Amino acid sequence: MELDTFMELAGPTIGAAMSAYGVAVLTQAEDAAAGATVNLGRRILQRVWQRRDQPEREALERDVREVAEESENADAQAALRQAVKRTLRDDPELLAELAELLPRADSWSNRFTVSGPGSVVNAGTNNGEMSSTVTIHGGKTQ
Repeated sequence: MELDTFMELAGPTIGAAMSAYGVAVLTQAEDAAAGATVNLGRRILQRVWQRRDQPEREALERDVREVAEESENADAQAALRQAVKRTLRDDPELLAELAELLPRADSWSNRFTVSGPGSVVNAGTNNGEMSSTVTIHGGKTQ
């Protein structure tokens, strides 16, 4: 899996873990009460932290602390993402291991973008007609 793809998929789980645990995310044990997303993000951050040497661990701890203290700070969140990316860029084995933790691509919802009057999307099976009504200014419909 490409690093950018991994970060796109793992980013929300890391954010959920930070919201749930704050600074304790690096030392928090598996929590049966926490959701799968939170636990996955916690595991990712802990594995990244464990693969770093002491100075790098301290730097990651600072990044985690900043995000915990200022959860809405986009710069702090970006710094944490970059720290995770640096570790994974330097450790392709860890990237592969963590990618295995993510749900398979085919289990993720497909995303569709439709636009224009009367546009319809069906992500499943349709066994009949599909139609759409568009309201035109003045209350008339097509």
